[in-house]
Amino acid sequence: MNYDQQLYHLIDEALKEDVGDGDQSTLSCISPQVKGKAVLKIKQEGILAGVSIARKIFLYKEPGSTFTAFKKDGDEMIPGEKAFEIECTVHTLLQCERLVLNCMQRMSGIATLTHQYVEKLRGYKTKVLDTRKSTPNFRLLEKEAVHIGGGVNHRFGLYDMIMLKDNHIDFCGGIEKAIEKAAQYAANKKPGLKIEIETRNMDDVKRVVAAGKGKVFRIMLDNFTPLQITEALKIINGSFETEASGGINLENIVEFAKTGVDYVSVGALIHQAKSLDLSLKAVII
Repeated sequence: MNYDQQLYHLIDEALKEDVGDGDQSTLSCISPQVKGKAVLKIKQEGILAGVSIARKIFLYKEPGSTFTAFKKDGDEMIPGEKAFEIECTVHTLLQCERLVLNCMQRMSGIATLTHQYVEKLRGYKTKVLDTRKSTPNFRLLEKEAVHIGGGVNHRFGLYDMIMLKDNHIDFCGGIEKAIEKAAQYAANKKPGLKIEIETRNMDDVKRVVAAGKGKVFRIMLDNFTPLQITEALKIINGSFETEASGGINLENIVEFAKTGVDYVSVGALIHQAKSLDLSLKAVII
């Protein structure tokens, strides 16, 4: 599925989960023909994310809706500001309200935390990557939020990159064997599929450098200290992209960036982010 197909599948399933056989609260007291207007109010500082998603949710449910954006994804937000205004039937407004807020609050939290990491890396060549440590069936929007916050998306799933981690290597029978078999698989099944491999110590790095040229595009340095990364980069000597992973946070990320590693991957961008406070309030005409 392409992006829009994945997004509309997500929206459809989320609305089915919430609405079920009917929004009984709204059905009980509001006529289906009644039109309404609401505004998205910002109640917490941060980086705004999900405006474009909110628009798609409302227009998916009711194509004739009028959506007016006052701010865009990636904008800094201040309490009291308005992000957008929506005008549609009240039934659509109330059925979509919680889905819109859940998406935007979660996405804005991720974008805000990612932005904090990105700011720490200002002036360094190192870029911050997200990971697959995401919420099942919500990864699409979590990774979009990382991008909005200025981070770089790693692979989206198991399908778009070969990543040979410790378990793959051990089950396969070693680094050299895993690289060779992965390279043959990619050549036969999906030419152009990139291969990244995890290393756990300096000996692993040396073995990948010897066996991986022309096959591996990135070496992950897993749970290496900044000093160990500096030594590993001397061995790699620019022949592969490099990624530091494991135990990286806002307090120590600069020490990793100082090594000159190309990327740092941080699962916390998604799984440690806190949702920000937003509300959708009716405008009484």
